[in-house]
Amino acid sequence: MIRALYIGRFQPYHNGHHYVINHIAKEVDELIIGIGSAQMSHEPADPFTAGERVLMITCALQEMNKPLYVIPLEDINRNALWVSHVRAMTPPFHRIYSGNPLVIRLFHEAETEAFTPAMYERATLSGTKIRGRILRDEPWEKFVPSSVVRVIQEIDGISRIKALNQDDGDSSGE
Repeated sequence: MIRALYIGRFQPYHNGHHYVINHIAKEVDELIIGIGSAQMSHEPADPFTAGERVLMITCALQEMNKPLYVIPLEDINRNALWVSHVRAMTPPFHRIYSGNPLVIRLFHEAETEAFTPAMYERATLSGTKIRGRILRDEPWEKFVPSSVVRVIQEIDGISRIKALNQDDGDSSGE
């Protein structure tokens, strides 16, 4: 039996994540989704809480026919200890998938199989680009699963993203 960990920030969970997770699921028996930087929220680059991201992911993956665990992972800002921290917060796993080169390196040094999955339509599918579309009032809904659209609407995420990106007019930088 192979249990794997896939780590991402999921700000928001989008069709690129969905594609990667569905491909990983074909290679493993069980999947752990690690929500990285779980302590971050209500910031322009990290507008959603860990709980909101859990909701996005679990709603989007309801049809997956294998055991799935969604675990928030807070940053500890000590890279040499981070793998141990992740292992303490998750069920045991045999391999890791991440698009973050540092995460891959840290797990490689910890002698864990580490893979960088092929990204899907990266030119349009990134949290940064989707949040930018929301800010510019451009269509964004087709870039995320329909269940994620519903979650973002439920939590009033559009107005949150816009409010978090407002300039306070203070040019002094304070």
